[in-house]
Amino acid sequence: MLTLGNTSSLSSSTEIIMKLTPAASGTFTIAPTPFHDDGRIDEGSIDRLSDFYGEVGCSGVTVLGILGEAPKLDGEESLAVASRFIKRAGNRQVIVGVSAPGFAAMRSLARGAMDAGAAAVMIAPVPSLRTDDQITNYFRQAVEAIGADVPWVLQDYPLTLSVVMTPSVIKRIVSENPSCVMLKHEDWPGLEKITALRNFQKDGSLAPLSILTGNGGLFLDFEMERGADGAMTGYAFPDMLVDVVRLSKEGKRDAAHDLFDAHLPLMRYEQQQGVGLAVRKYVLKKRGLLSSDAQRKPSAGMTATARAEVDYLLSRVAKFDKRAAL
Repeated sequence: MLTLGNTSSLSSSTEIIMKLTPAASGTFTIAPTPFHDDGRIDEGSIDRLSDFYGEVGCSGVTVLGILGEAPKLDGEESLAVASRFIKRAGNRQVIVGVSAPGFAAMRSLARGAMDAGAAAVMIAPVPSLRTDDQITNYFRQAVEAIGADVPWVLQDYPLTLSVVMTPSVIKRIVSENPSCVMLKHEDWPGLEKITALRNFQKDGSLAPLSILTGNGGLFLDFEMERGADGAMTGYAFPDMLVDVVRLSKEGKRDAAHDLFDAHLPLMRYEQQQGVGLAVRKYVLKKRGLLSSDAQRKPSAGMTATARAEVDYLLSRVAKFDKRAAL
């Protein structure tokens, strides 16, 4: 087991061992960025979250994602948060979101995160991209900016980013940029896209590519059956996602679906645009993992009615899964 200490002293051999490859699988939970009530970064909660992710079997952690409130952090804070998670991660791989309006900021965070011991970075397209050529050119330029030695994850999230990438465009991006080793698949509907990509691999036209899925886990049950390698999302019970991925890989279809179905009403509630992060942080606080469910402003909180609804959903999930008995 590799334990990271002072990340500034990592050797080049250690960095190679820790780099993400197309063989990556399992559950890479999306970590929220913990804050104190006054908006300061909560390092103690970062440590508790990281330890918990390891205890429940997460293969890795993704930080500074869309729900990691990355745009509310300055560059120094972003690197500090990423480094804290990396230092605490032990043998788990950490992926750092580096998406930015400009390539200078992207390069700075990417190189800083990799120097700190990150396994890879994640890049999402800017919302202004429309044509296939614009999309592929953007990612070529992004790779030029961060360096072709940096493994990276392609985030495909058209519902939020408004950029539509067909399977053929994804194949083209991966073919032109061998350092792209993973797809974070968040298209909706997207099951047929997974099948199309796996069929490209069967006919030899697409290089090996890890596919982890997002969307709050809402379609994880069938995504695994279509050929996904695991999950990369931020539901408040990442331990449930770990179990569903494991059960699916073991061929225990009914058990995987039964567990998934028990959590689905709460997952659906958490997936609401605008309030989802507040719900997630509220539950993580109830689980003892966050000191505060605060978000940095601007933010949307939860009303007393919403909290009561979440508590009711937790009580219903707990009838099947005692982890929800909070």
